[in-house]
Amino acid sequence: VQLQAFGGGLVQAGGSLRLSCAASGRTFSRPNMGWFRQAPGQERELVSSIGSNEASAYYADSVKGRFTISRDNAKNTVYLQMNNLKPEDMALYYCAADLTLVRGTWSANYWGQGTQVTVSS
Repeated sequence: VQLQAFGGGLVQAGGSLRLSCAASGRTFSRPNMGWFRQAPGQERELVSSIGSNEASAYYADSVKGRFTISRDNAKNTVYLQMNNLKPEDMALYYCAADLTLVRGTWSANYWGQGTQVTVSS
């Protein structure tokens, strides 16, 4: 499975960005997919994940009410709509598929390249 992420960029605080992640290759039906982020000097964290539909979505407390994850199974694509961005959202965002819990920490078996989100205050 190959994952390619798009949509990062520079935005002012309060602004919005939408990240996209397209899966290709040996895709499997409805894997759980998600977005992680890692800021300099900080550990990687799971921001949001989604199973087969939006009802299964998970959000980190820090992004609840501001970020929305969705997917288009026909296109093997997952999206992360990020609204009301804050400087603390600034990080390298990674798309991931087939999420797993490893010793209490979320990880994934498939990773895309990171896409930088920069939020200016």
